[in-house]
Amino acid sequence: MKKIIYDVGSNNGDDIPYYLMKGDLVVAIEANPVLCESIRQRFDAEIQAGRLIVESCVVTADECSDEADFYLHDTNPLLSQLPKPPEAILDQFTKHKLPSKSILSIIRSHGTPHYIKIDIEHYDAPLLRAIFASELHPPFISAESHNIDVFSVLVGQGCYKAFKLVDGSSISRIYSNRSIESHSTQDLILYSFPHHSSGPFGNDIDGEWMTPDNFFRLLAFEGLGWKDIHATNTRRARSINSTKSCQLSRSTNNGDELLSYFRLSK
Repeated sequence: MKKIIYDVGSNNGDDIPYYLMKGDLVVAIEANPVLCESIRQRFDAEIQAGRLIVESCVVTADECSDEADFYLHDTNPLLSQLPKPPEAILDQFTKHKLPSKSILSIIRSHGTPHYIKIDIEHYDAPLLRAIFASELHPPFISAESHNIDVFSVLVGQGCYKAFKLVDGSSISRIYSNRSIESHSTQDLILYSFPHHSSGPFGNDIDGEWMTPDNFFRLLAFEGLGWKDIHATNTRRARSINSTKSCQLSRSTNNGDELLSYFRLSK
């Protein structure tokens, strides 16, 4: 079966080279038309080869309109968003009416996902709900977690029992010069993840897959924000044994120990 990766919120396309290594087809979805044109120019060869499709549109959870108001940040494209920003910072954005498509219509057009990355400012949870409401549960999925809603949606629908955490602020430092297995050739390719990229997914992420309970504890210690929650339904999570769990719960610095345990365990 063809491995299709959906890059929802592609920004400048820095995740695309890694996704091209890991799949047969990458569908890059980005609302900012300037960034979409930059992606098309940067990856023209991959587009011509049929390995990359660029969807220049606002991605929505519903299918009620062909256009949507989108708020482009005036100085930082990473902060552009679909929901209307709070009044206190609204003057930092310019509203544009842009073409829109629902996440489900895009998936129907291009095929069943192997992995979906969602990085849409303040709109990750609605997209997750729309995907799961359609009874679609990709083998791998991730979303940025500025609030607990993302984890609640991933756990609540019951199909994902194994989780990992990627800290966005440390990706370029932790995941530098990594040997990544190519999907097409099975060769190991040395690769460094750029700053502001989403980093690896699946078993390319360091550490053990965590149970929901242990992962919730980790979130409590680490906090939310610039962090991606990864989930899979293809792996079994390993719980901390009872002795280790008791040691961690007694420790005054158990957050650091728990994070270190899961990052370094193999």
